[in-house]
Parts: sequence; structure tokens; C-alpha cells
Amino acid sequence: MSKPFFVKFETPKELADAAYEALRQAKQTGKVRKGTNETTKAIERGIAKLVLIAEDTDPPEVVAHLPILCEEKKIAYIYVPSKERMGPALNIDIGAASSCITEPGEGSGLLEQIVGALDKLKKQGGS
Repeated sequence: MSKPFFVKFETPKELADAAYEALRQAKQTGKVRKGTNETTKAIERGIAKLVLIAEDTDPPEVVAHLPILCEEKKIAYIYVPSKERMGPALNIDIGAASSCITEPGEGSGLLEQIVGALDKLKKQGGS
């Protein structure tokens, strides 16, 4: 299956797993925003540290604006394969098309590693 049009680079599985874990840690010890509306507001306000965007969002137009907004505000973002996996990381019973970490809490070291890896990935031109 081809990637949705809004996906600008391929995220390695290990990096996506680390992002889910950072989100889980931030949910427990820091602050997160869940859902596309809350995530969009956090990006616009410049408080998002890392934005997670689910590749399996349908319709894709729901989250297509997020990478563009993140680039404008210079906020790190990552594509994760499953919105269904994002839900449990946020401690909710349903999937989430997008979410963001605003305060990493105990996951700050992991967050820094992810952001560093994303910078390298983008400099390589993605896939």
C-alpha cells in the first residue's frame, strides 16, 4: 500500500515505537494534547515539542495540514503507522489521528533522541 500524500518521509519502525513510548511517558508525567484540533492549536501557539501524525488517518485531509504547520513553526513531527496504537499511548479507548507532546516529563531524554533522529532523517531526504 502506498503512503498517503501528506507523508513526506518514511519513519523507521524503531523511531515510531520510540515516539509511541515518549507519548506514553509524557501522558503519565508531562502534558500531551490529543486529537487534530488540540494538536493544531498547540502547534499554532508554539507549545508542541513533538507532533505525532497517524498515517492511516481517513480521510487524509484531516491531518494533511499538520506537516506544513509544523515546518512553518519549526516543530518536530513524526509519522506513526497506526492511530489505533496512538490511543492506548494516550490512555484513551479510541484511536487518535494526531497528538502532540507539550511537556515531555520523564520522557525528555527520549524526546531529544527522537527529535535528533528526525533531523538526520529529514537531512537525508527521507526514504
